[in-house]
Amino acid sequence: MFKSVMSRSMIAVLFLGSVGAAHSADLDNIIFAPELPRTVPVEVGNGWYLRGDVGYDFSTDGSATSYRTFNTTTLVYDTQNYATSDFDTDVSVGFGVGYQLSDWFRAEGALDYQNGTFSGSSFSGSQPCTNVNTATGCSTAGSADFNTYGLMANGYVDLGTYVGFTPYVGAGAGYTLMDYDNYNAQETCVDGGDVCGVGPANVQHGGEQSWRFTYALMAGFSYEFMRNLKADLGYRYVNIDGGDTYAFDSASQTAGASGVQGTDNGFNRHEIKATLRYALW
Repeated sequence: MFKSVMSRSMIAVLFLGSVGAAHSADLDNIIFAPELPRTVPVEVGNGWYLRGDVGYDFSTDGSATSYRTFNTTTLVYDTQNYATSDFDTDVSVGFGVGYQLSDWFRAEGALDYQNGTFSGSSFSGSQPCTNVNTATGCSTAGSADFNTYGLMANGYVDLGTYVGFTPYVGAGAGYTLMDYDNYNAQETCVDGGDVCGVGPANVQHGGEQSWRFTYALMAGFSYEFMRNLKADLGYRYVNIDGGDTYAFDSASQTAGASGVQGTDNGFNRHEIKATLRYALW
């Protein structure tokens, strides 16, 4: 009996010892890895925004001073002053990409498109009309449609938010491509030293293209009516430098005229713009 109890006790001790040794071995084999760095999400679009706008010009000021003439008989160039000249523009559209640098300042690049019309008239008591080789004068009135493509860099200062509205002021600079269609003129011979003997004639001049320095001044306010979407209503003043307008007509070119015939002095636009601005975050 005593031997049986001792045997069982020895077996229990050996079993517990083996289990404890095995558990200790398992603990010794555990590898403690250093803490891995946590992955932090990056806001790729934070600060960037898209904008689209439409504008209406309520006032446009501009003119042209003079244009070149070419006498097809004497082959001599001269200069003729405009009696009247003006620009007419109306609706513009634009698209831009910007970045909110801080709560107070943002910058953007923008593309603008607009069309319009240039008109001019003149009177010469000594210069004959095209292909009228007599001692007569000429009264001329013409017009040409044009398209403008503006590339601007703009900066804005946001002046704080009050009851949901954020007023701002801004300025921009860039270049505008003025692309003129044909300048269509009606020339009316005026009796002078000789009697005209001919009626009015329509004369077509090929349009010219030119890149022109442009600057703009802006002011207005925006309102965030949906998350990340703002409506913007503002005023913009745009000044576009002068440049080439139209070439000599085909009859004058055949007689030897070359180069640009008409130029303008540029123009100013005063417009109201409505804009939607979407923040990319």
